[in-house]
Amino acid sequence: MELEVIGQESGGGCSSSGCGSTDDQLSHLPQDIVDKVQNHPCYSEEAHHYFARMHVAVAPACNIQCHYCNRKYDCSNESRPGVVSELLTPEQAVMKVRAVAANIPQMTVLGIAGPGDPLANPERTFSTFRMLSEQTPDIKLCVSTNGLALPESVEELAKHNIDHVTITINTVDPEIGAKIYPWIYWNNRRIRGVKGAKILIEQQQKGLEMLTERGILVKVNSVMIPGVNDDHLKEVSRIVKQKGAFLHNVMPLIAEAEHGTFYGVMGQRSPEPEELQNLQDACSGDMNMMRHCRQCRADAVGLLGEDRGEEFTMDKIEEMEIDYEAAMQKRAVIHQGIIEELNEKHQKRTQIAGMSIPSNEPIIPADTRPVLMAVATAGGGIVNQHFGHATEFLVYEASPNGVRFISHRKVDQYCIGNDTCGEKESALDGSIRALKGCEAVLCSKIGFEPWGMLEDAGIVPNGEHAMEPIEEAVMAVYEEMITTGKIDEHPVAMKAQA
Repeated sequence: MELEVIGQESGGGCSSSGCGSTDDQLSHLPQDIVDKVQNHPCYSEEAHHYFARMHVAVAPACNIQCHYCNRKYDCSNESRPGVVSELLTPEQAVMKVRAVAANIPQMTVLGIAGPGDPLANPERTFSTFRMLSEQTPDIKLCVSTNGLALPESVEELAKHNIDHVTITINTVDPEIGAKIYPWIYWNNRRIRGVKGAKILIEQQQKGLEMLTERGILVKVNSVMIPGVNDDHLKEVSRIVKQKGAFLHNVMPLIAEAEHGTFYGVMGQRSPEPEELQNLQDACSGDMNMMRHCRQCRADAVGLLGEDRGEEFTMDKIEEMEIDYEAAMQKRAVIHQGIIEELNEKHQKRTQIAGMSIPSNEPIIPADTRPVLMAVATAGGGIVNQHFGHATEFLVYEASPNGVRFISHRKVDQYCIGNDTCGEKESALDGSIRALKGCEAVLCSKIGFEPWGMLEDAGIVPNGEHAMEPIEEAVMAVYEEMITTGKIDEHPVAMKAQA
C-alpha cells in the first residue's frame, strides 16, 4: 500500500517511488552540468553507488600547515586524507591508472589529492595530467587543493581539460583561519597567524572566481571543527555559492590522538553525527550539499566506501598483462549500460511523480515526524549486504517529503571469523553505537545475536527488502511504521511527546 503525502507544494503527492530522493541534488541544475557529473562519484550522490574513483599520490609537498593534518606514508590501515602507502612518480601513476581502469571498468575519475597539495607540486602534478589526457582520454581528471597556489595554476588546469576542482575552504575570516592554519609558505617565506590566513583566504576566493569564470565545476570542502568554525561555516557556504561553487562538502573533523595531529594531541573533539547533520541542513539553504564523502586516502581506489588499493601496488601492477585497448571497449559498454539504467530510473521517477494518487488511499500527514534508517549496501543503490559484513552503513531520512540521504557511518566488520578476546562483541557494540539515532537498519541478512542487541537498543532490524532499491525500501518501511502505528510507539517518539 502506498501513502499519499499531504501538505506538499504544487505537483501532487509523494510516494515510495522516491519523491524528494537523492536525485534531487542534480534535478534543478542545467543539463550541461548534469552531463558533467552524472558519472562522477564525488560530485553526484547517485553516481557514487555505481562508479568508482581513484587517487594517485604524486604530490608530497604542501605549502600550508593545518592543525587537523598529519601526512603519513606507508600506513595502509588508516583511511583519511593525507595517508598513502606508496608515493609515485608521474610515470608510475599513469601505469597504475591504466591497470585500475582495465580491472575496475566502473572507474571514471582520476584525482590528485596529495598527500601534500597538488599545486604545490606543479611539475609532478601536471606531468601526470599531460600523460593521462593522452593515454586515458575516457577518464575524468580532477584535482583537490588548499587554494594557495590556485590562481597561478588556473590556466594550466584549463589547458588539460580538468573541469572538476575541489578547494578546501574552512573559513573566510582570518581570525578563525589563524586557529586552523599555524602557517603558510608564500613567496618563499613562512607567514604565520592572521596574516598568513588572510593571504590564503584571498587566494582561495580569487582562484574560485577564476575557475567558475572558465566554466570549471568547483566543489568546496570544509572541515567542521566544533568550537572553531562550526557556526561560521554557514557564512562560508553562502559566500562560496555566491562566487560560483557548485557543491559544498562539510566534513567532520578527524581528531583521534593516535594520528598525531595538533588537534588530536590537544584533545579537540570531533562533531557528533547529529551536529554534522544539523550544520549540513543549515548550509543547504544556500548550497547543494554533498553528504556522501568518505574523506578518502590520497591513494584510494574503488567505489566510495571501499579501498582496493592493496590490489594495485606497483609490484603487482608490474606483473599484470593488460590489453588496454580491449579494456577501453569494455569500459565504454559498461559505462553506457550504467547511464542507461540511471536514465530509466530518472524517467520512472518523473512519470510516477506526475501521477495522481486515488483519493481513497491512506495519506501521510505533513506533520508526521521523520525517521532515520541505516542501510547495509555493497553498492548499486540496493539493499544487498549482510549486517555482519558491513564496514559502513548509509543513513537515510524518511519523511512526508520523501527519502533523502543523510550520511555514512563507519563501523568495524562484525563477521570476521573466530572471536578473539571479545573482538566480535566489541565490533557489534561499536556498530550499535554508530547507529545512534536510527530507528531501523535494512540489510540482506542478519544473525540472531545482533538482531536481539539491536532491538534492545531501540533499532528494528529489517531483512525483508533485500535486493530492493534503497530509497524504495526505506519508504516502504516508513509507510509500514505509519500504518501499524509503530512510529508513535518508538522511544524517539515517546521521548518527544514527553
